Amino acid sequence: MSGCGCEVEIKDASQKKVLIILLAINATMFIIELAIGWYAESTGLIADSMDMLADAIVYVIGLYAIGKTARHKARAAMASGWFQAALGLLILADIIRRILYGSEPVSLLMMGMGVLALIANVYCLVLIQEHKDGEVHMRASWVFSKNDVIANSGVILGGLLVWLLDSRWPDLIIGSLIALIILDGARHIIQDAKNECTDEDEPGGCGSSSCTDELVSLTKGQEPISKNSHSDAGQNL
Repeated sequence: MSGCGCEVEIKDASQKKVLIILLAINATMFIIELAIGWYAESTGLIADSMDMLADAIVYVIGLYAIGKTARHKARAAMASGWFQAALGLLILADIIRRILYGSEPVSLLMMGMGVLALIANVYCLVLIQEHKDGEVHMRASWVFSKNDVIANSGVILGGLLVWLLDSRWPDLIIGSLIALIILDGARHIIQDAKNECTDEDEPGGCGSSSCTDELVSLTKGQEPISKNSHSDAGQNL
């Protein structure tokens, strides 16, 4: 039946199911990997666990955006991109701390946890694959899931090099690369979100103060106030 909105409801339900599964996997893996990474003194594992946390935040924001307007979904994707960027910078700060104060990563724990995380993230990537060309908040989820697989592979390689070379530097280098991958993914999705919500025919694209105000409202859990709302209020007066 045309115009019933059934297709939209089915799409939203499909997105919600996928994002809930992704959220559960990433939240669980964040806790496990952070604990193992801290015990193993592995920058790579801690960086990868932070990536899991960032992804979990992305999926929460993605769930919030389901059923909203395209512009609202773009703002949600932008917010998730900024969260990713902040965590990427925190990872770099921890790496600098470990360079200054030292660390002794446990290679076998790095490789074992890296393999487990890789299996989890490959499954996540398969789940999100059908949405990789969809709406902007789902494209954001796919980008971050893809980066997870790359990061997990790096952790495994880092653990192998730590074992072979008996040096902590491969772990620090891998951790740095993961942080850079996170930052690059954040840059990519922020730009994608800006392109999505910028309308050349109207003032107030995502680079404008109005969109910035709306993004602040989103991060505070408030409904953004549109220009149309102000104009409607003026007419009512």
